[in-house]
Amino acid sequence: MLKNNKGFTLIEMLIVLMIISVLIILIVPNLGQKGSEVHSKGCEALVSVVQSQVDAYYIDHNTLPGDLTALVDESYINEDQRHCPNGEELRYNIDEESGTGIVSPPSES
Repeated sequence: MLKNNKGFTLIEMLIVLMIISVLIILIVPNLGQKGSEVHSKGCEALVSVVQSQVDAYYIDHNTLPGDLTALVDESYINEDQRHCPNGEELRYNIDEESGTGIVSPPSES
């Protein structure tokens, strides 16, 4: 007599593996394209943080920092915070008209 064996047959296992493979084929390329978006968003967030530290430096010293190195030297930011996740250095300029320090991402002109 045949006993009722509980488990999956080889065909059922192959079907499950095929479905998982198709899902992986569809999902993995989309994840690869998100990398540049993550770096861009990370850089935008970092610009906001460093900009707020420029403002804090101004409040504390009543003068703008000459460059981002001054913020590092005074412990307002870490050395790593001068660079976006992609490794490019943030830009810092002093706007003479408004008298403000402006931090911008490296790709912005």
